[in-house]
Amino acid sequence: MNSNASRQLVVNGNTGDTSPRPDLVTASDESDASKRSRIRLELATAYFAQGQASTALDEVKRALVANPSSVPAYNLRGLIYASMGEQVLADDSFRRALALQPLDPDVLHNHAWYLCNQKRYAEARTEFNTALAQPQYRDRAKTSLALGVCEARSGDFEAAEKSLLRSFELDAGNPATAVNLSEVLLRRGDLDRARFYVQRVNAVPEYANAETLWLAARIEHRRGNTEGVDEFGAQLKARYPGSRQTVAFEQGKFNE
Repeated sequence: MNSNASRQLVVNGNTGDTSPRPDLVTASDESDASKRSRIRLELATAYFAQGQASTALDEVKRALVANPSSVPAYNLRGLIYASMGEQVLADDSFRRALALQPLDPDVLHNHAWYLCNQKRYAEARTEFNTALAQPQYRDRAKTSLALGVCEARSGDFEAAEKSLLRSFELDAGNPATAVNLSEVLLRRGDLDRARFYVQRVNAVPEYANAETLWLAARIEHRRGNTEGVDEFGAQLKARYPGSRQTVAFEQGKFNE
């Protein structure tokens, strides 16, 4: 082989194997059944996002008829059934998806959240952590947030703080993370840090709401700051009269 040919092979990333590369996979390689399933699943996703669960479920069923091995279809079916209160069917759908693809982080996340809502906290934690362990998983902030919320529900506030801090490090702009972290820190008695995180949320008008103002009032009550309590109470009564949080403030139920 002459030197020019040798250099050409190196440039092409081939150090000696001159066999042809496999053709690239394109849309023309998709089978008719797979295409039908994908289109039905896209429709199902859109209907579910609009709150049309029954219509979404019909489309998922059609997607599975076309492709009975569709992991995304089983995953979405689980979410739909859970939203409809069909817990057994939801669990079955997620388990079918995981039987086909045991380490799919999206399915693991959704099934873990389902388990958490069923108060099956140990199982939920295992699946959240399995999802987080997947090297290419991109939604670690979302899953760390859900894990932290679940740990807080189980009463493990130390673990919840760690998970929520991890989520905050990955996505500091998510108000849900800051609010949940503030609540956990309040329960742990770390009042200055609890105040810091809820202040970040209440400083942005579109994020502040009755829940965040009530949380701030509860923190100030624990700190013994009567002026701060009155300030947030006044905002609650002015902006959210009659809300559950305003009623709790007026009744002095700061520790419930």
